[in-house]
Amino acid sequence: MPESTPSGVVARQPVRLQPMQVPKASDVLANDLRERILRGEFPSGTALPPERELVIQTQMSRTTVREALRILEVQGLVVIKTGRSGGAFVQQPGGDSVATSVSLLIRGQQLRLTALLETREAIEPACAGLAAKYRTDVDLAALDAANLAIGDPALPLEAFLQANVDWHLAVATASHNELLTGFMTALSKAIYSSTENQAFVDDAVRKTTYKAHKTITDAIHAGDSAAATRRMSKHVHGYAEAVVQVEKRTEIELVEP
Repeated sequence: MPESTPSGVVARQPVRLQPMQVPKASDVLANDLRERILRGEFPSGTALPPERELVIQTQMSRTTVREALRILEVQGLVVIKTGRSGGAFVQQPGGDSVATSVSLLIRGQQLRLTALLETREAIEPACAGLAAKYRTDVDLAALDAANLAIGDPALPLEAFLQANVDWHLAVATASHNELLTGFMTALSKAIYSSTENQAFVDDAVRKTTYKAHKTITDAIHAGDSAAATRRMSKHVHGYAEAVVQVEKRTEIELVEP
């Protein structure tokens, strides 16, 4: 209890409080909707209540509701459509969400090219091993089509590079692991857009790439996870060493697609 002085005046002890961080109302609403979407309460395609109804239900301002929906739109959890039948529609996050987040990290942190190559060496052999285990006929057809294009010596450079990316992404897709596929989508785009391909890719590189892909594809066809993992590890490690020798810079230079 406070002590009293002889004069009867209560002596108060000094009280110090720390500044409090109060979350914005829009963040509170966005967090609540996000958790309910991720828990599956609102399946993909569910139309959220119209803006006016959300204002009434939440007793928040229209500005707050709009800002919360914009947050969820940026995070890829809702799609905003305009027009008479428009509104905010729920979409569950998928591999594209992972790829977008990783791409933002790569661009925002200005990662070194060697960091991307090291990450790829850690991830892609695992993709190949899982692809050999879980691939479908559709997956195998995509791998074969991409590598057939890579083996065409008359293919223009840009088309060759795209076919190369397509093949690597087909391996990741065949793993049927959404996280790995998302990572590989972002990594592949970053690596190939930041490499001086005009100076690096020649006829010898094309032939080597085709042969390496063929041996990995054969292992995936055969369902041989160990061989697919081993061959992919050798392939991406060889590519990383070759790129580091050619590239004189280490920075990642990406442009917004």
